[in-house]
Formats: sequence, structure tokens, C-alpha cells
Amino acid sequence: MSESNASNQGRKTIYDVPISILDLAPIVVEATAADSFRNTLDLAQHAEKWGYNRYWLAEHHNMPGIASSATSLVIGYVAQGTERIRVGSGGIMLPNHAPLVIAEQFGTLESLYPGRIDLGLGRAPGSDQAASRAIRRGLQSGGEDFPELVDELRSYLEPYSESKAGRVRAIPGEGLNIPIWLLGSSGFSARLAAELGLPFAFASHFAPDYLLPALQLYRENFRPSDVLKEPYAMVGINVIAADTDEEARKLHTSQQQQFLNLIRGRTGKLNRPVLPESMETIWTDYEKSHVEKMLAYSAVGNKATVRDRLSALLDETGADEWIAAGQIYDHQARLRSYEILAEAIKKD
Repeated sequence: MSESNASNQGRKTIYDVPISILDLAPIVVEATAADSFRNTLDLAQHAEKWGYNRYWLAEHHNMPGIASSATSLVIGYVAQGTERIRVGSGGIMLPNHAPLVIAEQFGTLESLYPGRIDLGLGRAPGSDQAASRAIRRGLQSGGEDFPELVDELRSYLEPYSESKAGRVRAIPGEGLNIPIWLLGSSGFSARLAAELGLPFAFASHFAPDYLLPALQLYRENFRPSDVLKEPYAMVGINVIAADTDEEARKLHTSQQQQFLNLIRGRTGKLNRPVLPESMETIWTDYEKSHVEKMLAYSAVGNKATVRDRLSALLDETGADEWIAAGQIYDHQARLRSYEILAEAIKKD
């Protein structure tokens, strides 16, 4: 860890770090996407009341347990139903789309909800190969052209000038101040965000292995820009909080089952929780180790446990902001989890 990072950590406590929500709009067993959207809006409205900084939704396709495939539409739905909280994408998978279309979509959102829209961009497909082919219709991009796509998108959002005469323009979108974030789970987007002077968010809530090297790469190579004078890194975490550690561990088994199904090559709706000891009859030792590795950046427990875990993760990462995901089967338990998290980062 760099000396400057250690110094930065010395100035911050968990009470100083903003926290946001990443909602995967889970569709649970015996429910529908319509139920998921209602729960998403309800959570966003509570999150606004509890003081969360942002509410982001993620683009995924061909996944029966995630409802946020038409991400821009769900962002608009959430923004319409809230008043102050920032709403955005965590993220839009840019290689799936024409940059002009995303500029127009987010220009529309920013025009409708000024000062509240974030545009987080990723380079992964957010889907399997079959879905990627269905989305892209013959486009062969595997993310290698992500820097060019980002540059094109940003050009559509720049103010009009004579140099744009005769060129395609994004209306709405042109000249609007829509914060762009780069998202990633490797060093590629970390380096690009550093070169462009943009904020960076790391997907450590499911891909923790490269988090610390990516943060170091981003911070050491950061170039100040008109957008950002100093590096700003958001760190993804899983938070499953409850009134007792025992209840939180039980709630966590829904997420564990979801990740187990992913490594088995299956997708489905979010399952009911089971007793933690029952997981030993569901997964093998190898599968357990793999799931636990993927979920390493998690805080599972009561308020005190979550607070202690966040403090340890802050010492490790020097995060400028957290973004918390929490795949919990019961909506009321999910609300309570985020309420406890909000309480955990406030001074008693």
C-alpha cells in the first residue's frame, strides 16, 4: 500500500465515507419482475430518507433473477419516485450500445431530473455469449474498443461548438453535466479512469481479487481533469445486516445460493434463505471455497459487526465511497438491512 494511501486512511473513519446502494432488482422465487420494481422504488425511497448518497442499478441480460435489464427505464422510474437522491447506472455496459443512444437516454434523464443522474459505464457484456450476440447483432466487440466508445459518448455530451457543425448531435444530452464513472473488476478500467481523470468504481462485491492492485494503479496514475482534481474510488461491498448475527448469516444464504448457481452455470430467481449449516449439504468444499472467495468483501452481521467490518475494509482500501449490494429474499428484511447499515455509519 502506498504511503499516500496510508496517509489518506489516517484522515478518514467510516463516519466520513459516503455510502450508496447498488440494486440488482432481484426477482425472488414465487415473484415477478413487477414485484421487483415495486420493491426497488420502495427501497430507493427509504434510502433517500436514511441518507444514502446514490442509488444505482445494473445492466444484466438473460438472468431470470435480475429485473434491471432495461436499466435506463428503471433509473427513470426510481428518479420519478424520489426527490433528492442521485440515481444512476452501475453500470451501463457500453459495448452493448451505440454511444449516441446512451447519450440521448441519459440526456433525457438529466433533463427530466436535473442534477441527480449518474452514468456509470462498464466494458463487460453483463450477459452470456448467446445474449451478447442477440444484443449486438453481429458486432464483434469484446470490450477492446471501450476507450473509443467512452470517448465517442463523451463527445456527444460536450457543449455545441462550430467544430460540431454538420456532425451528429445528441439532443437531449449535448452540453449537459452528467457525471461519468468508469466501472471495472480489473486494471483496464482503473488505468483508463486514471488517464481520463474520472471517478472509478470497482466491482469487489463479486470480483475481489484485483481490488487493491486496481486501486493502486488508479491512484498512482491519476491525471487531474476538469471533472476531478484528485482520484475518487468507490468500492463495492456486500452488506447483509440484521438485528442479530445469526439472522444475518441466515439471510446471507440466499446470496450464497445465488453465487453457487452462477459457478455451476445456472441462473434462476433468488432463493429463500436456509439455515447456515444447511449450506454444507448443498455445496461441496470446493464450491464453498469459491463462493466465499467471490464474496470476500462482505459485511454480514448486526450493526456492531457491520461497523467493525467496514472499519477494517476502510483501513485496507482507503475507499472514498462505498456502494453496497445486498441480495436478500424478503423485502422487509432487505429494508431492515439497509436501515441498519445507515445506522452503522452514523456516530452514536
